[in-house]
Amino acid sequence: MSKPAPVIAYLFTTFPKNTETFLQREVIAMRAQGAELRIYSLWGGGGSFRGLPVARFNKWRLLTLLWLIPAESWRRPEVLKQLLKGLLTRRAPSWLNFWENMLGAGFACVELGAFRKNPPALIHAAWGGGPATAAWLFWRVDGHKFSAAAHAYDIYEHGGDWWLNDKLQHAAFIHTSTEMARRALIARGLAAEKIFCIRRGLDRLPALKPLRASRAPLHLVCVARLVEKKGLDHQLRIYAALRASGVAFDARIVGDGPLRFELEKLAGHLGIAADVTFTGHLAQHEVWNQLAWADVLLHTGVVAPSGDRDGLPNVIPEALSVGVLVITSAAAATTEAVTHGVTGLIAAVDAAQDWVSALRRLGSDDAFAEKLRAAGRTWVEENYDAHKNAARLRAHMDRALAP
Repeated sequence: MSKPAPVIAYLFTTFPKNTETFLQREVIAMRAQGAELRIYSLWGGGGSFRGLPVARFNKWRLLTLLWLIPAESWRRPEVLKQLLKGLLTRRAPSWLNFWENMLGAGFACVELGAFRKNPPALIHAAWGGGPATAAWLFWRVDGHKFSAAAHAYDIYEHGGDWWLNDKLQHAAFIHTSTEMARRALIARGLAAEKIFCIRRGLDRLPALKPLRASRAPLHLVCVARLVEKKGLDHQLRIYAALRASGVAFDARIVGDGPLRFELEKLAGHLGIAADVTFTGHLAQHEVWNQLAWADVLLHTGVVAPSGDRDGLPNVIPEALSVGVLVITSAAAATTEAVTHGVTGLIAAVDAAQDWVSALRRLGSDDAFAEKLRAAGRTWVEENYDAHKNAARLRAHMDRALAP
């Protein structure tokens, strides 16, 4: 009789969230690997996902901290001292990050009793913010084994998460999805031997679409949140340069965010409002429809004033998987998938004429376009299979659980 799979408690900030499909695919692939998951969502989300219950944290339960904190402080006074020392000797990089960490700490305090009665074999934090704070406190108070993921937001936004090093140094292992993030954590002083780059992935690979015989007008797409790090003001100037050069195109920007009004206004000012459609947020299947329509995906990522930047945006491997050509800036970890002249093209966001030249070539040079498409698909097959990557993640979890 086979032994039941060890229970892994997965801690998320918001799950399932429409804009975090990479985490949904990770859960699907982990379950396909036979992992027994218990999912918790600290803020929003909840319900169920593919038949798996998702426990949504009830924030009203934070009121019970009025008596839980004194009780746990009596049990573990050294933990309270450590937390108070941290609160008094360091500043949070932002109010958002402060409250994310407080939410994680509150969740851990409220759920301590339940985790004691029904302990998981391992706690895995899907983010380095609130979920990692909760996992670290479960370890600190009751000795639960934990692992954690750290993504670009956790590492770079306003200099990184408030307690990131304190938390991650005690994790059984640390999961990043880019080599850039792995190097950044090593530079922060965390042990290289416990940090593993395991990429995200697609739970199933789509069919490779044919190259459009005539790519005039060029079908251009960008899939992004309308925020500073996406460099969309640069992208609109590239479209204006393209129009001035006489290249026929139709562009769609898929996504929503705080900069939408400002970007639509800029498009009008540049005289390209008729050429660029802002679709707003679309469901994932509709995003795939946009990729089916597109000839080229443009990514104009930059480092935002806050320090925030992309890792490797999911849409780049998604585009490569289906045969959409990709042009990207070199910001962040995009060049881990896009090698210039091999799987796609790279250009500086402030060099609009370089983008125009690149787009001209992709619109007319069939042999070159097919070469890029084939190499891009191969990169996805080798690096972006969610099931292969989940098997690697599961292997690290199994090692962490070994006596």
